[in-house]
Amino acid sequence: MSTQSTDTAKVMVIDDSQTIRRTAETLLAREGYQVITAQDGFEALAKIADHAPDVIFIDIMMPRLDGYQACALIKGNPRFAKTPVIMLSSKDGLFDRARGRIVGSDEYLTKPFTKDELLSAVRAHIGK
Repeated sequence: MSTQSTDTAKVMVIDDSQTIRRTAETLLAREGYQVITAQDGFEALAKIADHAPDVIFIDIMMPRLDGYQACALIKGNPRFAKTPVIMLSSKDGLFDRARGRIVGSDEYLTKPFTKDELLSAVRAHIGK
């Protein structure tokens, strides 16, 4: 696996909205990133273990396992504690941002995000 060039960073997008997943996947793939998607926290946790993404975007409001719970579980795992997690939310509330920080998120993007916001968030955390 380590024969991969660092140019193909893996970005994971976790959102219960197929539209958001598709949009993010299209924008990221066009920039040459490898994209892994999941529709909820449970599906995401299994895929994170398999793919070890470089950056994770996660929606806050999801069924079964919400973004806060999933982020806390990701950050609680020593193998992924340093993986940047960027919260996605349609609410731009101070409380949501604070709660995201508490569970260990590295950044907060408000939906709908622009192409530039998405890409600059990835670049900031991958260090391209």
